[in-house]
Amino acid sequence: MALASYGTKIDLREILPRERHALIFNTYRVLEPGQTLELVNDHDPQPLFHQFQERFPGGFGWDYLERGPGAWRVRIMRIASQPAGGCGGGDCCCS
Repeated sequence: MALASYGTKIDLREILPRERHALIFNTYRVLEPGQTLELVNDHDPQPLFHQFQERFPGGFGWDYLERGPGAWRVRIMRIASQPAGGCGGGDCCCS
């Protein structure tokens, strides 16, 4: 198993909701395999998990570090390189 290296931590509670997903996906796209992105949120980001499955199938790891009730923390690790565009062949919402 490869060791993850520290990437970026984003506290989404401080970001306007309409700007969150673009920031998350754009930050994830610049990670190298093995680097991580930690998200802090005020709710369970489960819908985001499904978007990652659609856009980056098999290319990421998802680990809950904290599960509410005050905050949810998730570590997302890039485990594979993605094709140009980084959307798993689909259209991106956040280009």
